[in-house]
Amino acid sequence: MAHYYDMSDFPLLLQQGINRVQSYLEDKHLLVVTPETVSLRVKQEDHESPDYRSRPLEERLTRIFGLDASLATDELLMELCRQFMAPIFARGRCYEDTLPTIKELRLRRVRTAIVSNTSWGSPAALWRDEVRRLGLDSFMDSIVFDRDMGWRKPAAQIFELTIKNLGVGPIDCLFVGDEPKWDLRGPRSIGMEALLIDRKGTMDGVEEQPIRSLFELLSKL
Repeated sequence: MAHYYDMSDFPLLLQQGINRVQSYLEDKHLLVVTPETVSLRVKQEDHESPDYRSRPLEERLTRIFGLDASLATDELLMELCRQFMAPIFARGRCYEDTLPTIKELRLRRVRTAIVSNTSWGSPAALWRDEVRRLGLDSFMDSIVFDRDMGWRKPAAQIFELTIKNLGVGPIDCLFVGDEPKWDLRGPRSIGMEALLIDRKGTMDGVEEQPIRSLFELLSKL
C-alpha cells in the first residue's frame, strides 16, 4: 500500500535513525556511552527473533544506549522511537494504485485491513499516526501491527487477530503482500489465500505468478 524503503536502503536508514537518537540524548545530557559502543550494540541488536516474536524498539534502544531504568520513562522512550523513525517516515508515500483500489473495494462492500510488521519493532502507535497521515485509516476495517500482539509475520497469530477483528473466516479472505518469506506461508497456515504483488518485476525464485498492480486484484475477486 505504501513504500518506505527497499531492504538495501535499510542499513543507511538504521544509521540515520540511531544518529538522531544519539543526538537527542546528547542534547538532553543523557548520553552515557561512546559512539563505538553504540555502533557495536546496534550490530548486536540488528536481528529478529527466529520464532517471530516482536523485539520492541524501546527495549533495543534502551540496551544500545545503556539508559538508566529510572530515566527511561514511557515519554522518553516514545520520543526516542519518534526520532529513530523520522528518516523512515520521511520517505513514506502511497503507491499510485493504492487509494483508487481501496475506494473501489469499499464500493463493492469488501472489508479491508492492514497487516504489517513494523521496522525494528517500532511502536504500533507511531504507525497508526502514519496510516492517518497517508489517508488510509478511514478505508480500513482493521489495522494490525506486530507490536499489537507481539508476533511478526509470518506467525499465524497476527493473521488470526486480523480475521477476528474483521469478523470473517480465513476462507473468506485474500491477503496481498510483497514479501514471499512473510506473506505466503503466514496467511496460508490458517487457511487464508495469499497473493504476491511485484510492482518492479524483480521478484526471483517465486513459483507463483505475482500481480504487478493492485488494479489487477479487482479482477480476481
